[in-house]
Amino acid sequence: MTLNNDKYLGILEQIRWNGKPKCPYCKSNNATAYKSEKRYRCNSCYTSFSVTVGTIFHKTHVSLDKWFLAIRLVINSCGGISVRQLASEVGVNKNTAASMVKRIKEEMKQDSDVLRRFAQIRS
Repeated sequence: MTLNNDKYLGILEQIRWNGKPKCPYCKSNNATAYKSEKRYRCNSCYTSFSVTVGTIFHKTHVSLDKWFLAIRLVINSCGGISVRQLASEVGVNKNTAASMVKRIKEEMKQDSDVLRRFAQIRS
């Protein structure tokens, strides 16, 4: 995990949890951070989790800095952005860009406050 990715994980934690980890499975605030990685262990249901669980970033290999940029480009483009243009600007292949656009648009349908707040953050 890169230092830059750690920065974005911290931002995501602040946006989602206001800095206090919350288990996405049982909703408990009783969690302990793992020292060696950006994960937590719920002391109520004993599940391991990260801040990306339950978000569009879960189970993706694309770094969060690329996600932040993609979200900003998709949300702030007036007439929409093509998959090829997004792939070029973010630095991913077109299939990955298409998957990112799909996830972002699905999340936008949910009226996601997280995406709007992400779009406002500058790298």
